[in-house]
Amino acid sequence: MVQFNLLPDVKLEYLKAKRMLQVVTSLVLAIGGAMFIVFVVLLLVVYVFQKQQINNLDSKISTAKVQLGKNTNLNKILTVQNQLESLPSLEAQDPVTSRLFNYLSEITPVNADISDFSIDYTNDTMVITGSADSLTTVNKYVDTLKFTTYAISNKNTKNNAFSQVVLSSFGVSPHPTNNRPASFTINCNFNPIIFNVADAASLVVPPNFITTRSITQQPQPFKLFVAAPKGNNNG
Repeated sequence: MVQFNLLPDVKLEYLKAKRMLQVVTSLVLAIGGAMFIVFVVLLLVVYVFQKQQINNLDSKISTAKVQLGKNTNLNKILTVQNQLESLPSLEAQDPVTSRLFNYLSEITPVNADISDFSIDYTNDTMVITGSADSLTTVNKYVDTLKFTTYAISNKNTKNNAFSQVVLSSFGVSPHPTNNRPASFTINCNFNPIIFNVADAASLVVPPNFITTRSITQQPQPFKLFVAAPKGNNNG
């Protein structure tokens, strides 16, 4: 049996367009339904779940406030917490005391010994007490302190590491021990930057020489400690 398509081309185009319209309409309805579902879900999240969560948080905050209000040590706790928060900045200001031993070994002459030492990091002062083989060595010690500078990052700053160096007392013992007849006490100030944790400071010690004529070079013998500022030399 033979069939002939007697529909005109216009009719065929119309049927094709109608089918396409049905497909598009179905897609639009499906997309619209999906968007409506998403919209409903968002409404539930914003107005139901999120609101419920906010209410729960407000309730927890209110409960925490009541508990904190009952804590009589709250001020102490807050004070301790503030102090703990300030610890890093305070540690950054602490002097690096471990550098002291290297500094003393660098500035102290070979023929001098330190018997007593005190340092004040608040006022940047230190007192060195000890003995030496001669008053010349003591004078060398004083001059070394006067002309020692410090360097940062291997660059000589040409700034003095010590200042106001004073030989406050000295003397010579007629019966020395350990071949150290000369005794001394040196007072001086130090530049706090040499102990600063933020600066890799190092001392630049001058060669062993005496640049000034000290009262320790006077010829009369000394038997007792003499206070240099008073100018009383006991011989």
